[in-house]
Amino acid sequence: MPGNKQVLVAGRPAAIPQAEHFEIVDNELPAAAPGEILVRNLFLSVDPAMRGWLADTSNYSQPIEIGSVMRSLAVGEIVESHVPGFVAGERVMGWFGWQQFAAVTSDAVIRKVEDFDLAPSLALGILGLNGVTALLGLEKVGRPNAGDTVVVSTAAGAVGSAVGQIAKLLGCRTIGITGGPEKLAICRDEFGYDVAIDYRAPDLDRSLAAACPQGANVYFDNTAGPISDAVYRQLALRARVVACGTASVASWSPVPSGPRVERIVMTRRAQIGGFVVLDYMDEFKSAGIRLAQWVREGKLKYREEIVNGIEQCPGAIADLYHGRNFGKRLIRLV
Repeated sequence: MPGNKQVLVAGRPAAIPQAEHFEIVDNELPAAAPGEILVRNLFLSVDPAMRGWLADTSNYSQPIEIGSVMRSLAVGEIVESHVPGFVAGERVMGWFGWQQFAAVTSDAVIRKVEDFDLAPSLALGILGLNGVTALLGLEKVGRPNAGDTVVVSTAAGAVGSAVGQIAKLLGCRTIGITGGPEKLAICRDEFGYDVAIDYRAPDLDRSLAAACPQGANVYFDNTAGPISDAVYRQLALRARVVACGTASVASWSPVPSGPRVERIVMTRRAQIGGFVVLDYMDEFKSAGIRLAQWVREGKLKYREEIVNGIEQCPGAIADLYHGRNFGKRLIRLV
């Protein structure tokens, strides 16, 4: 009988989770009780949002308890079902955690993976949390119009790269902010940004001003911090800001100080809207269908960085925040 390797939360990080905050254990294969399905995970997701899920304050979800399986989206195959409408052999995506097998109710399933012509791993990236966040965050909060200038931070990342391409599909001019020459080239050559700017450059303000002579109409903010301070200074009249991530802020305890944006927001009549995709789960499937069609048509490109084995999990979140990944980070189990 196979066992079930699981990644447990061993301690609560004060800032970015490190490998020592997790523990890999071997447990027995779980049994699917009445009303449950047993899923064998094929791919585990690694997302920047996991840092917030582990925090004990200032977040949009309940913190993960110490000693529990690390919360994660995963794609897996049903091996046993006691739920009508779910059949052994079907592939599903949902909240199955960092583990090899998960016995869950149907509430944990976000959708069946039925894009049989596309790789199942895409359900965790461009067709999953990242792509849907990009599409709905841009449309619901950013509300771009054709001809708008859209600025995106972490522009080479799994969310940012999708935002830039979708904005182009909507007729916008796109400015991507990223770090290092390799990622700058990826933003321009693969993801089609009109301009790519290195946030490590000596004068970010001057680079942004040159790239946005009429100001930024939409800012898709995945970082907060000094990058966003610079973008705020370039906001156009009636700009919209999508507050989607705070990757550049190491810790929110104590709350860091920084430039005040209220005067900019008032004088330019800008609007700031927070976006969490969990508020739009009823639109997840329909958004995924739109994204999948763009992928099939070659209009939406993506990168995946896949590593093998559950042993890769503990250090995976820290790698994201150190910029060591090029594309959506996934852990393949089978």
